[in-house]
Amino acid sequence: MSDRDSSDRLSGSHTEGELEEEGEMEEEGERDEEEQESTAPSFSQFSSSLHAVIRIKQKYLAMKKRRLEMSAGPGGAGVLTGAPSRTSPKIFTFDGMIPSTYQSSLSYIHQRKKRRKKRRVMFPTGGGCRAPPRQERSRAKYCLYLLCAIVFLQVYNAIENLDDHVLRYDLEGLERTLRREVFGQQGAVDGLLAHMKDYLSTYVHNKPLVLSLHGPSGVGKSHLGRLLAGHFRSVVGEALVLQYYVLHHCPQEDESWHCARALSVLISEAVTRAEEEEKIPLFIFDEAEHMHSEILDALRELVVSKRSNEYLNAIYLFLSNLGHAHITKHLLHNSSSISMAITAAGRHGNLIKELTPILRNTLEKHHLLWTEAEILPLGLLEKHNVMDCFLDEMTREGFYPDHTNIERLAGELEYYPSVGGHEYARTGCKQVVAKVNLL
Repeated sequence: MSDRDSSDRLSGSHTEGELEEEGEMEEEGERDEEEQESTAPSFSQFSSSLHAVIRIKQKYLAMKKRRLEMSAGPGGAGVLTGAPSRTSPKIFTFDGMIPSTYQSSLSYIHQRKKRRKKRRVMFPTGGGCRAPPRQERSRAKYCLYLLCAIVFLQVYNAIENLDDHVLRYDLEGLERTLRREVFGQQGAVDGLLAHMKDYLSTYVHNKPLVLSLHGPSGVGKSHLGRLLAGHFRSVVGEALVLQYYVLHHCPQEDESWHCARALSVLISEAVTRAEEEEKIPLFIFDEAEHMHSEILDALRELVVSKRSNEYLNAIYLFLSNLGHAHITKHLLHNSSSISMAITAAGRHGNLIKELTPILRNTLEKHHLLWTEAEILPLGLLEKHNVMDCFLDEMTREGFYPDHTNIERLAGELEYYPSVGGHEYARTGCKQVVAKVNLL
């Protein structure tokens, strides 16, 4: 701001000096004219134009002399303070730039371009250009990728093996057969298939699967066992399915020890062969309530013992009417509280939840073998289930399935008193075959 003010003051002083200078020059010209007129009266004869030219020339010479005197000092140092001076407008040109600043800017731009082009780092030591050392990648990362790939393949292979095992035993076909042939026990059938599907989905186990079906007479236990035996014979072979009837294979109690030993040999041969063929055998024991203690001890030893792997890959199915009194009592006392809208699976779920502790206590008192078993109770059959049994049997025998005739045959059977709209048969479908044979 001070520089700007000083420049303004100098310019103001210059203009004032010029005005004063012009006034003095005019006065001097007038004096010269008067002196010339007085001393030389002959000049008055010239024309007015000549006088004007002389006057302009004199003014120009005086102004030029004054300017030369003012600019005589170096850098204008000889100019006195307040001396009149004329300033002209300043015009920017590149000529006034400082060469050093211009050259430094050009060199900076050139170095910057050079720096962009360089891709290698220059090191002061070593005597040459060297590329920066590359960061080494850890080899553990590739090992981790390999491990993930191996785990993925193992899991995928395991899933494929699970599907292969399930497809080998054709559980879907077994399910269709049981739903078509077994009446009034859909909840028990669902539970049985769920246990078998979980067990048959793999070949390696830590213990055998032991299932125990219990229910009153005529509810379809033996029929269910025959259907399972027929299906497994078709998928694993005749030698890997054992259907053991106690009253047929070992009727005498005196021979129970020999029967137990022979049964152990049969099971050992079957599991050994199943291990070679990578299959799971099925052992069905019907009328298990008549089994002697020696046979039960031998079976428990096979189920519990950890002798070798082949004994762990087997299914044991026990069919008996042990605990049937508890099942009948429970159904008759609780049928009035069971809603008709509940499905068969829901009713069977409630039956298992309420009856399993009671049945397990009764069965463990009978023998410790049932501590290792999964218990599945079968309920009583209602009248419409018995009519389905008649319809199926008459169709098999070639009789015309007349609905009136079926109702008449079903009415000849004995039933418990109706409770909550449920009418349960005392003997189930046990007498159906005999009734149809009399037609």
